[in-house]
Order: sequence, then C-alpha cells, then structure tokens
Amino acid sequence: MAAVPLVQLALYTITVVFGILGNCVVIGVIGENAVREGSRGPSSDIILMNMALSNLLVSLVRNLLLLMADAGIELYLSLGWCRFFMCIWLWLRCANVWSTLFLSAFHHYTLHRLAPAQNHSQGSHGFQRVLLGLGLVWALNLLFSLPAYIFSKNGERNRTETLMLVTTTTRPLLGCVWNFSTPYIGLVFATTFLVFHEMLPIVLMIVTNLSSLYTLYGHGRTYSGTKPEEDTLILRRIPAERRAAKVILALITLFIVSWGTSIISNNHFNFNGGRSVEFLLTLARFANTGFIALSPVVLALGHRRIRAVVKAMLVH
Repeated sequence: MAAVPLVQLALYTITVVFGILGNCVVIGVIGENAVREGSRGPSSDIILMNMALSNLLVSLVRNLLLLMADAGIELYLSLGWCRFFMCIWLWLRCANVWSTLFLSAFHHYTLHRLAPAQNHSQGSHGFQRVLLGLGLVWALNLLFSLPAYIFSKNGERNRTETLMLVTTTTRPLLGCVWNFSTPYIGLVFATTFLVFHEMLPIVLMIVTNLSSLYTLYGHGRTYSGTKPEEDTLILRRIPAERRAAKVILALITLFIVSWGTSIISNNHFNFNGGRSVEFLLTLARFANTGFIALSPVVLALGHRRIRAVVKAMLVH
C-alpha cells in the first residue's frame, strides 16, 4: 500500500472523529428523550436516532479501521474473519443507505396523513410501525449482505482490488478482498448493487422529498385562512412540518451529493480505469465519510433539542 500523504491523513482523521463524536451526541440527546417519553414521543426521533446509529457503526467498524491502516497499523485477518467482516461492512453500508431513505419516506407519509383526525391514541401504533419498518430494513439488508460472505477472501499483503463496490469498500482492508470466480460475475454483482443499493435509493429520495415539499405548500394553501377552528391544530403543525421538511431535504441533499460522488468515482474505476484512479478513489473515500461527518451538523441546526445541547456544550 502506498504511503498516505500527511495532509490527507489529517483531513480524513478529522472527518472520521467528527463523525463519531457528532453522531454520539445525536444518539445521546434523542435517545434520552425517547427513553423518557417512550411511544408518546415523535416517531421521527426514532428514525433520526437509527440513522445516526448506522452512521456511527459505519464509522467505528469501517472508517476507523481505514484510518488505522492509513496510520501504518497493519492487520491481516484469516479467511473466516474476512468473510465475517466483509458481510458486516456490506450490511452496515446498505442499512445506512436505506435508513436514510426511510427517514425521507416516513416524513412523506406523515405529511399525507396531516389531518384533524390525528390524535394521541394513534401514537403507539405509529411508534410500533416505525420500529417494525426499521427492523425490516436491518433484517432485509442483512439477507442481501450474505453474498459478501461467499464472494470474499483474505488476500496477500501486496494485493490490490480490481473491483470497487460503493456499499463496502474503496480499497482492501485487513487483507480482505472480493473474490469472484470470473470477471463477468464480478461486474454483474457490482452492476446489480449499483442499481439496487446505490441508484434506486437516491432516485426514491429525490421523488419523496420533492413530493413532500409540494404537499407542504399544498397544505399551506388549503388551510390558510379558509378553515374553521377545528383546523387550528393543522395550522400550527404546518410551519413545524415545513421546518422538518427543510432539515430532511438538507440531509437528503447532503447524502445524494456524498453518495453520488462516491458512486461516480468508484464506477468510473470499475468500468473505465484510467490515469485518474488514485484521485477518484481518494475522492470516494472522503465522499463516503462526508455525510456521516456533516449530518450531525445539519441536525444540530434544525433540531431544537440537539441545538440546545450543542450550544450548552460550546458555552461550557
């Protein structure tokens, strides 16, 4: 492995550490409120905590190990452990993508149910549905990650990867590499994951967020000064939902920029190669950590409770 430039190592260290600390703050603040309020609390907080948890796990299990490798710490795993870790890495990255989509889809669903009939008696059922949905996200992605256990092995110390998958890696780690029987099978596998786990979630995020914004402004036109007193609750909720939509839109935009950059860089390497390979893979690595590091900042700006805690931490 070529030596990593000191400036690049320093910048990558900052993004990884910032992502770990930021997501820990998000989990702590929202988790404390979730424990205190239980099913009475907003279901969106559970989804935000799940997204932050997936970000944190990716940072600890994958990005932190990459940072250690860049710092010169050499660790090489056996075949069994390589298969295990490749499966875990793939699982966490896929769950991270679909958890972010789940946030966007949930807010879209909530806006379409914005009506006077909503009351607190439905809160526990909504809470249970959210937990069930998140459970399915993690369970299904674990199932989809099993091929990583089959198509991976431990390589030699000077082994370089010839196929990059956004959902798992931008280069070998701990001596673990993909092991396809033929280049054709590898490209079919990479293309399948490119469409299903990388491009499809981004398209769905764009569609749901644009639809959410359209629905919000539709609610504003419908209820602005035209309804009797029973619609007062909705009139109060619309500004709050609009603020939430802006935060979620910022999160999804950040995710699309980060993830899209990584997709373009890695798949240019897969299908074209060329002289710019080293730059593209470096760009992909930073893009992979960009969303994890910056999403807590977006949440701190838009989430009142997190913003208050961060201000208190900065003051003291």
